[in-house]
Amino acid sequence: MEIRHIVFDIGKVLVHYDPDIPFSRIIPDPAERRWFFDNVCTSAWNIEQDRGRSWEEAEALLVAEHPAHADNIRAFRRHWHEMVPHAYDDSVALLERLVAGGHDVTMLTNWAADTFSEARVRFPFLEKPRGITVSGEIGLIKPDRAIYDHHAASFGLEPSAALFIDDSQKNVDGAMAAGWQAVLFTDARALERDLAARGIRI
Repeated sequence: MEIRHIVFDIGKVLVHYDPDIPFSRIIPDPAERRWFFDNVCTSAWNIEQDRGRSWEEAEALLVAEHPAHADNIRAFRRHWHEMVPHAYDDSVALLERLVAGGHDVTMLTNWAADTFSEARVRFPFLEKPRGITVSGEIGLIKPDRAIYDHHAASFGLEPSAALFIDDSQKNVDGAMAAGWQAVLFTDARALERDLAARGIRI
């Protein structure tokens, strides 16, 4: 099937994300920091903000469970901006070349609504594609099929003609289960090869 739509994930594809950046300072001991992320501010906890839960509610829940870690729990949102220090210039250049070449490019991301508002200001290239679906704004997250169907309906994509690019295998699998084509992102050079193999000229 000819690819007529290209859909990018953002975190770890176009923008660097690493909670260890601020927390290596906040919790200097590596074992203690790993315990904190494994047991307090876990990925499962954080994904609910991507689904639309407010940070106030998220913090309150954890502080009630782990009162001794209240300051570090609140530090997660307070220092969020340090977790996304820069974009990947080579990936952004590739995206911009696709847009400039007339390809239909959109974005689909798991991201909390309020922090994504900050990201829009910090990373102007996010405005270049035709549009973005932000999980926290619609209450749906990858890899649930509903978010892929929502994105396709919102932007008039034919799923079988859409290529999804994501750094998470489960999200790639979710897109394929929704009838999309998809590739796992590792770096910009590999992505360029993947696009060329599918007949996408840049």
